[in-house]
Amino acid sequence: QVQLVESGGGLVQTGGSLRLSCEASGVGGRFVEMGWYRQAPGKQREVVALIKRGVSTELADSVKGRFTIYRNDGHSAVYLRMNFWRPEDTAVNYCKSNFGGNDDWGQGTQVTVSP
Repeated sequence: QVQLVESGGGLVQTGGSLRLSCEASGVGGRFVEMGWYRQAPGKQREVVALIKRGVSTELADSVKGRFTIYRNDGHSAVYLRMNFWRPEDTAVNYCKSNFGGNDDWGQGTQVTVSP
Protein backbone atom coordinates (compact mmCIF):
# COMPACT_ATOMS: atom_id res chain seq x y z
CA GLN A 1 0.00 0.00 0.00
CA VAL A 2 1.39 3.36 -1.04
CA GLN A 3 1.57 5.95 1.74
CA LEU A 4 1.79 9.66 0.98
CA VAL A 5 3.14 12.01 3.64
CA GLU A 6 2.43 15.68 3.10
CA SER A 7 4.11 18.62 4.77
CA GLY A 8 4.47 22.37 4.45
CA GLY A 9 0.90 23.52 4.86
CA GLY A 10 -0.12 26.30 7.15
CA LEU A 11 -0.91 29.97 7.20
CA VAL A 12 0.47 32.37 4.62
CA GLN A 13 -0.22 36.03 4.06
CA THR A 14 -1.48 37.38 0.78
CA GLY A 15 1.52 37.79 -1.52
CA GLY A 16 3.63 35.38 0.49
CA SER A 17 5.39 32.14 -0.45
CA LEU A 18 5.00 28.55 0.68
CA ARG A 19 6.31 25.15 -0.35
CA LEU A 20 4.39 21.90 -0.06
CA SER A 21 6.16 18.54 -0.03
CA CYS A 22 4.86 15.04 -0.59
CA GLU A 23 6.86 11.85 -0.01
CA ALA A 24 5.63 8.47 -1.24
CA SER A 25 6.57 5.16 0.37
CA GLY A 26 5.61 1.59 -0.38
CA VAL A 27 5.81 2.25 -4.10
CA GLY A 28 5.78 -0.95 -6.14
CA GLY A 29 5.25 0.21 -9.71
CA ARG A 30 6.49 2.59 -12.35
CA PHE A 31 5.83 6.30 -12.03
CA VAL A 32 2.78 7.55 -13.90
CA GLU A 33 1.96 10.90 -12.28
CA MET A 34 2.23 12.72 -8.98
CA GLY A 35 1.20 16.12 -7.75
CA TRP A 36 -1.36 18.21 -5.92
CA TYR A 37 -5.08 18.79 -5.89
CA ARG A 38 -7.01 21.19 -3.70
CA GLN A 39 -10.50 21.44 -2.31
CA ALA A 40 -12.16 24.42 -0.68
CA PRO A 41 -15.09 23.87 1.71
CA GLY A 42 -18.21 22.93 -0.23
CA LYS A 43 -16.30 22.90 -3.51
CA GLN A 44 -15.14 20.21 -5.90
CA ARG A 45 -11.61 18.92 -5.71
CA GLU A 46 -9.52 20.32 -8.54
CA VAL A 47 -6.06 19.89 -10.00
CA VAL A 48 -3.39 22.34 -8.88
CA ALA A 49 -0.25 20.90 -10.47
CA LEU A 50 0.86 17.50 -11.72
CA ILE A 51 4.02 15.95 -13.11
CA LYS A 52 3.36 13.09 -15.50
CA ARG A 53 5.35 10.38 -17.21
CA GLY A 54 7.34 11.88 -20.05
CA VAL A 55 8.00 15.06 -18.00
CA SER A 56 4.61 16.48 -18.89
CA THR A 57 3.08 18.95 -16.47
CA GLU A 58 -0.42 20.16 -15.78
CA LEU A 59 -1.09 23.45 -14.01
CA ALA A 60 -4.37 25.07 -13.16
CA ASP A 61 -4.88 28.32 -15.03
CA SER A 62 -5.29 30.15 -11.73
CA VAL A 63 -1.76 29.24 -10.57
CA LYS A 64 0.23 29.53 -13.80
CA GLY A 65 3.10 31.94 -13.33
CA ARG A 66 2.90 31.63 -9.54
CA PHE A 67 3.32 27.92 -8.74
CA THR A 68 6.12 25.55 -9.74
CA ILE A 69 6.15 21.79 -9.26
CA TYR A 70 9.30 19.65 -8.95
CA ARG A 71 9.88 15.91 -8.57
CA ASN A 72 12.66 14.03 -6.79
CA ASP A 73 12.73 10.60 -8.44
CA GLY A 74 15.15 9.06 -5.95
CA HIS A 75 12.88 9.81 -3.00
CA SER A 76 9.53 9.50 -4.79
CA ALA A 77 8.71 13.04 -3.76
CA VAL A 78 7.19 16.12 -5.31
CA TYR A 79 7.49 19.72 -4.20
CA LEU A 80 5.17 22.58 -4.97
CA ARG A 81 6.63 26.07 -4.65
CA MET A 82 3.89 28.64 -4.41
CA ASN A 83 4.43 32.37 -4.68
CA PHE A 84 2.09 35.34 -4.50
CA TRP A 85 -0.68 33.58 -2.64
CA ARG A 86 -4.18 34.99 -2.85
CA PRO A 87 -7.11 34.43 -0.47
CA GLU A 88 -8.89 32.44 -3.19
CA ASP A 89 -6.10 29.85 -2.90
CA THR A 90 -7.27 28.85 0.60
CA ALA A 91 -8.04 25.13 0.52
CA VAL A 92 -7.07 21.69 1.72
CA ASN A 93 -4.29 20.49 -0.56
CA TYR A 94 -4.06 16.78 -1.30
CA CYS A 95 -1.06 14.95 -2.68
CA LYS A 96 -2.00 12.39 -5.30
CA SER A 97 0.16 9.74 -6.91
CA ASN A 98 -0.12 7.05 -9.49
CA PHE A 99 2.51 4.33 -9.58
CA GLY A 100 1.88 1.28 -11.70
CA GLY A 101 -1.58 2.51 -12.63
CA ASN A 102 -2.88 2.82 -9.04
CA ASP A 103 -4.16 6.11 -7.63
CA ASP A 104 -3.31 7.00 -4.02
CA TRP A 105 -4.14 10.06 -1.97
CA GLY A 106 -2.63 11.81 1.01
CA GLN A 107 -4.65 12.95 4.00
CA GLY A 108 -4.52 16.58 2.95
CA THR A 109 -2.84 19.65 4.38
CA GLN A 110 -4.63 22.91 5.01
CA VAL A 111 -3.32 26.11 3.49
CA THR A 112 -5.00 29.28 4.65
CA VAL A 113 -4.24 32.60 3.02
CA SER A 114 -4.80 35.59 5.25
CA PRO A 115 -5.78 38.92 3.72
